[in-house]
Parts: sequence; structure tokens; C-alpha cells
Amino acid sequence: MSASQTSDVPTLLVKIFGKDRPGITAGLFDTLAAYSVDVVDIEQVVTRGRMVLCALVTPPPAGLEGDLRATVHSWAESMKMQAEIISGLGDNRPRGLGRSLVTVLGHPLTAESTAAIAARITRAGGNIDRIFRLAKYPVTAVEFAVSGVETEPLRTALVTNAATFGVDIAVVAAGLHRRAQRLVVMDVDSTLIQDEVIELFAAHAGCEDGVAEVTAAAMRGELDFEQSLHARVALLKGLDASVVDKVRSEVRLTPGARTLIRTLKRLGYQVGVVSGGFTQVTDDLKDRLGLDFAQANTLEIIDGRLTGKVTGEIVDRAGKARLLRRFAAEAGVPLAQTVAIGDGANDLDMLNAAGLGVAFNAKPVVREAAHTAVNVPFLDTVLYLLGVTREEVEAADTHDED
Repeated sequence: MSASQTSDVPTLLVKIFGKDRPGITAGLFDTLAAYSVDVVDIEQVVTRGRMVLCALVTPPPAGLEGDLRATVHSWAESMKMQAEIISGLGDNRPRGLGRSLVTVLGHPLTAESTAAIAARITRAGGNIDRIFRLAKYPVTAVEFAVSGVETEPLRTALVTNAATFGVDIAVVAAGLHRRAQRLVVMDVDSTLIQDEVIELFAAHAGCEDGVAEVTAAAMRGELDFEQSLHARVALLKGLDASVVDKVRSEVRLTPGARTLIRTLKRLGYQVGVVSGGFTQVTDDLKDRLGLDFAQANTLEIIDGRLTGKVTGEIVDRAGKARLLRRFAAEAGVPLAQTVAIGDGANDLDMLNAAGLGVAFNAKPVVREAAHTAVNVPFLDTVLYLLGVTREEVEAADTHDED
């Protein structure tokens, strides 16, 4: 039947609430089964050990509703639960067109910010159909299922104001494709790792100040990325190639990086990195972390020493977006089902090209341009933006230990 055909059909809302324990759900429906009712809808929530179980059912045969009510209340009392039964008509009202999933990350998640988000959803024309907690640590992550407003205007209303709410917010269209985002590509320096690799090399060459001056000139707009790359690498000329192993050992992964990659791989995602840094480091990361793709610039080494030059295709801002598309094609994943993660202006083309672009602890200009931002120092919180729960993360960890 259509919604209009069922809107005036009598139904009973049976609500059971109290301390959660095994057997409550089976017991309720065993009790209802004696009255030959049909189940129209079920909803169950457990919070801090307290259960709320709602069953929307058709009425029993004529003359038996009073007996059903008495029996349900008696059963609930025997289980030390409370029962409420409400007569009415029809099912839930039809959800409005446009369905989105709003993921909120709070550290902490305050009542004030939650109120502000809910009010903003309402003002945008949306209705909150369901709220579900994805994680309680290292951040509190909750997901709102929203209908009645299209995804893009809802994203504009929420994401652009996330900073004022004191939270991180991602808005994506609901549907099967949400779990089908099968390729994640991330930047390396200050994203996958905590370091800037060129600075690690510079420390061994004793040219930190020179590299910093070139970097500052690039930030002032006096040099583009390729010019600054060549200028900084030139300062490494003559450095012994043995330094590569030392730099690899000094690289520090961002907290949560291993968990992010391990969980994504366990869930069947493919994972890659693109970097304006160097293959001498990214190739090592690829091997250590089991990455599917990795591309960066290559330091030229001749006779055991760095020449101060790079070889091959330059990975710059446009190059990162180009590589995202290449990886997606090789992985057989539509671009709309890719996720890109980065922190700098050099990542913007990649973030905008991906189906979901995540600015990770990024500069304001990057946060404003990306689809969403994460401003806590844990890379694995990106998993919650993909709808992955903390329980799934822990299950992946347990599987790897077996």
C-alpha cells in the first residue's frame, strides 16, 4: 500500500523502557504473537544500560485490545520494565525528499553545540529522523540522518559554521554509495606523518635556515611550488645517500594513522598517498603500511650522493589531483566515491576533485574550501566521517591480532 492508503489504518505503538537485559525483545514479541498482530515498525535504543524499545503493530482481533494491553503491562512488570501503549493511525509520516547523513565530531561534544546544529538543520528545512553515536573516543562522534533538504544546501548551512559550533561536521548524501567509497588518498607531510620531510633532510645537511627562507618566499607568493621545490632540493646537493635511511627512521606517523589504514584495508578500501616530498620516504611508507598506491618526487642520487635535483614528473598541486584520478581509474572506483585528505593549499585541487575532501588540521583557507574539516590530532577520526563506528575499528584491530 502507498503512504496515503495506510495513513488512516489503526495501529498500536507499544513502548517498553527500563534496564536492558537479554531476552526483552524476544519476550515482548512472544507476548504480542499471542494476539496475531503484524509488525509495522521497530526501533530500539540502549543508552547507559537503559533500553527504549518501540514496536508499531496492527491492532488485535476485535474485542482483544484490552486483554493485549493488560498482558503486555503484566509481562513488562514481571521483567521490571515499564510499558506504554498508544492507539493511533498509520505509520511514520513519509520522509521528505533529500536525505543526508550529518557526522559531528566533538572534543567534547557540548549540549550547546548540539542545540545549535539541530536548530540550523531545522532552519535549513531539514528534519532529524535518527541520531546514532559512532564513537565515544578519542572524540565523540554522532551521526544525524536528515531528510527534507538537499545535501548541498544542508552542507553549506552546517559546514561553513562548524567552527562557531566548536565541532567538526561532514555532510554527505545518504545511500548505498556512502559505504562504497572504496579509495582513500592522502597527503603525507603534516597529514599521514607529523613531519615535513624536506626539513628532516635539511637538518642533516645543515641548511635548515636556507630551506626555511625558500619556504617563506613560497608562502609569500614569490615562488610557485615547483620553483620552491627545486630551490630547496638544490640546498641538499652533496649530501650522502646514507641519510635517506636516517630520515626514514626519524619520520613520525600522525596519531591514528596506522589505525586508519588498517581499518580501511580491513573494510576493503584501497589506500594511497601523494606527496610533494620524496619517493625515498613514500616508498618506504607504502611497504610498511601496506598502501596500494604511492607517488612523490624523486631525489636524484648519483655515486652515493644527492645531486640537488629531482627526477621524473613533478608532484605539485595539479599533479596531486591528476594522481587521484589516475589511482581511481586503476582501482576501478568512480571519482565521486573517493576520499582525499590533506592539510595545505597544495592539496586543494585534490580535495575538491574527490567525492569527499577532508581538510586535516589545515590552514583556514583550506578548511573553508574543503568539503569538511577535522581539527583534532587523530587521523583515524576520518573513519567516523565514512560512517565507520568505533566498534568496527576495534574489530579490525582484534582481527589483525588473531
